[in-house]
Amino acid sequence: MKYPRIAVLALAAIIPLAAQSAGKDFPQRDIQFVIPWNAGGSNDIAARQLQNIMQQQSGVSLIVENVPGATGSIGMTRVARSAPDGYTVGMGTSSTLAQIAQKLTPLQNDQFTPIARVSVDPLILLVPQDSPAKDLKGFLEYMKKNPGVSIGTPGTHNLNHIFAEMTARAAGTKYINVPYTGGAKVIIDLAGKQIQAAVLKPSESKGQIDAGKVRPLGVFANERLEVMPDIPTFKELGYDVFPFGPLVQMAYVVAPAGIPDDAKAKLISLFSKAIESKEFKSFADKNGVVISPLAGDDLTKEINGVQNTLNSVAAKVFTKDEGKK
Repeated sequence: MKYPRIAVLALAAIIPLAAQSAGKDFPQRDIQFVIPWNAGGSNDIAARQLQNIMQQQSGVSLIVENVPGATGSIGMTRVARSAPDGYTVGMGTSSTLAQIAQKLTPLQNDQFTPIARVSVDPLILLVPQDSPAKDLKGFLEYMKKNPGVSIGTPGTHNLNHIFAEMTARAAGTKYINVPYTGGAKVIIDLAGKQIQAAVLKPSESKGQIDAGKVRPLGVFANERLEVMPDIPTFKELGYDVFPFGPLVQMAYVVAPAGIPDDAKAKLISLFSKAIESKEFKSFADKNGVVISPLAGDDLTKEINGVQNTLNSVAAKVFTKDEGKK
């Protein structure tokens, strides 16, 4: 009876060593890339760009899987619970950090290994093309005269939702928040006039803007966007949408906590090379996406900084009466 016990103990000793060396010659198979939003949204589009670029650059296959729900928490929980071998990664966003700040998800940042930042994305306020409001000032006046205007956002209790709330505060009125499982669904309903306004990224809305279906009114930023130079910022018109501190909407790649060091280093190298490629920068320029590379420990510091800001801001913005409105 001794021998089976010895074999079990030997196996138990070998498993940790195998996990530590799992990154040797990494990767040896496809890498699963979990996108916690619907297909067609900005994060999904960016992920598929990286998928093509990485295949061409390095011959590595990324398998993009959309796992939407709970403002990104369902997909990111899948990533956190995956085997820490480097073969599952996910697209974290500021929305996940906002959920953590409000304790709306059991997720914590220490469940992940930060790999590389994909983008920093400005957010804009949009209305259907034939909205009675022709500019930002006109829309805020319209909101004030018509309490209960509907504003769609991908997810809830995230940066999009915060800026929808800031829009209503600028108008001095209440509104109705309409959350969706992704930006692709928001823009469809906005163009179809199912909602009266939306807070989205340029990359999620540029196609419908160019098609004359929706119209951008204002940018939630301190400076105008190069891709939309005619659209004013809230700030330049005298509306403060950052009363509690700066907010950054960003997307970044993470793996589960505890992946082997060599697998982490290879993932950082693969994603950084793809993100900083001419092809991805061209995609970013066309879609109003800002590329601001960070990786590894530097990205960890940035995530922690954004988390600290959101911990403070979310508590001040999302009161009991917020959104209901």
